Amino acid sequence: MRLSSPAAPVAPITLSAGTLQRLPAAVTRPAYDRARVRPGIVHLGVGNFHRAHEAMFVDRLLAAGDADWGISGVGLLPHDAAMRDALAAQDGLYTLVTVTPDGTESARVIGALTEYLFAPDDPEAVQARLSDPATRIVSLTITEGGYGIDERTGAFVPQDAGTLADLDDAAHGRGTPPRSALGHLAAALARRRAAGIAPFTVLSCDNIPGNGGVARTALSGFADRLDPELGAWIRTNVAFPPSMVDRITPVTTDETRALVRERFGVDDRWPVRSEDFVQWVLEDRFPLGRPAFDTVGVQLVDDVEPYELMKLRLLNASHQAMSYLGILAGATMVHEVCADPLFRTFLRGYMHQEAVPTLRPVPGIDLDAYGEQLLARFGSTAVRDTLARQVVDGSDRIPTFLLPVVRERLATGGSIAHAVLVLAAWSVFLEGVAEDGTPTPVSDRRLALLRAAVAAEAAEPGAFLDCTEVFGDLGRDARLRAEFVAARASLRTLGARASIAALG
Repeated sequence: MRLSSPAAPVAPITLSAGTLQRLPAAVTRPAYDRARVRPGIVHLGVGNFHRAHEAMFVDRLLAAGDADWGISGVGLLPHDAAMRDALAAQDGLYTLVTVTPDGTESARVIGALTEYLFAPDDPEAVQARLSDPATRIVSLTITEGGYGIDERTGAFVPQDAGTLADLDDAAHGRGTPPRSALGHLAAALARRRAAGIAPFTVLSCDNIPGNGGVARTALSGFADRLDPELGAWIRTNVAFPPSMVDRITPVTTDETRALVRERFGVDDRWPVRSEDFVQWVLEDRFPLGRPAFDTVGVQLVDDVEPYELMKLRLLNASHQAMSYLGILAGATMVHEVCADPLFRTFLRGYMHQEAVPTLRPVPGIDLDAYGEQLLARFGSTAVRDTLARQVVDGSDRIPTFLLPVVRERLATGGSIAHAVLVLAAWSVFLEGVAEDGTPTPVSDRRLALLRAAVAAEAAEPGAFLDCTEVFGDLGRDARLRAEFVAARASLRTLGARASIAALG
């Protein structure tokens, strides 16, 4: 049933443990005794996605009576102080609002976070929690860049400041506390190894192909530089089950906070709003045990890869496909683009003509139906996701989501027209101005490198593909290069909409 803006209290109720029972009836709240919940999971990188996804599943488990799997959240970066302060003021509680494609909304207060540790304040507290035998799973949402894996070689080549600082401190024997995710994990595993405590399972929840293997390579590679014996021990003894995660979760805005206050009568410093669809596929490899995830909607499988590739090459790559072209054409919202018949036809063409042929069969999934379901999810006016959110760090996302499709299609002689138009649109987007003269929302950790590559296009069309940090050897492919040059010229002369229409 659609909620029709229920009358909120005259004064919204400030969320905290002491006010739970006073919240409006429309808001579901934890019925379990949070004082009995013991942390069995530590999560590094508590953002909106984690709070709408893993923490929500754990909240379901706690509601079912399993009190051994609360989450100890950890913030590693200076900007995580804002999350620390918001959660501290609310006793770790927050409101999750989910919305269906037709606009039906529901609100639930999530109580799965038993504590939030801000590592820059007290790194030893984080180490103590990670080293505690009760910690059996450590999950991660640290983004692609946090693992430091070279997309071209698969080797550990760290780039982020925290990891590099930890390695430099270790190389010079400074004995400073760890700062990065890999630094904290390696230090805690070294403590557990020395104390004879079995290692926790490391569970990556990031959108990376083979995220379990990526986490294993990154952590063991980091540990090798500290102590080769520790690196070898991690490779032999630590489990890294891969996973596939899915839930569209926009950033929290003042509009989100106002909605929660006005529609649900809750004054929440940092609520989360997401679509109602959620999926989590896990390989069942947890040597120290795991929660009964299968009882709360998680799929436990023997092989995650088919599900993972489906999601990365259809959902995540489609976000890239719509966003650069949409922004150049003057759009700002995901639903705005996906309500446009021209863009819907373009996305269908990319999915069915280029991406689906690169996928293996996915048990229990009709890929054509999955594609249509994605278009319905993207087209939801209620989720209010922005195109700008999809294009942050495109130099990480494009190689992860889109280039594998291009590479496989080139190898088999298949069409790459849709994907190449996206690459060309990305290059134009990086120049900083949309077709109507407004600035494009460029945010990328490799921005200087990318803009230099785009600038080289003036003298040598196709030079953007020579950016090996992104394209590796793929940029030298003659067919890709020719189609890219033609697509970029079309965008320059005809614009995004006409270039899409020209694909037929």
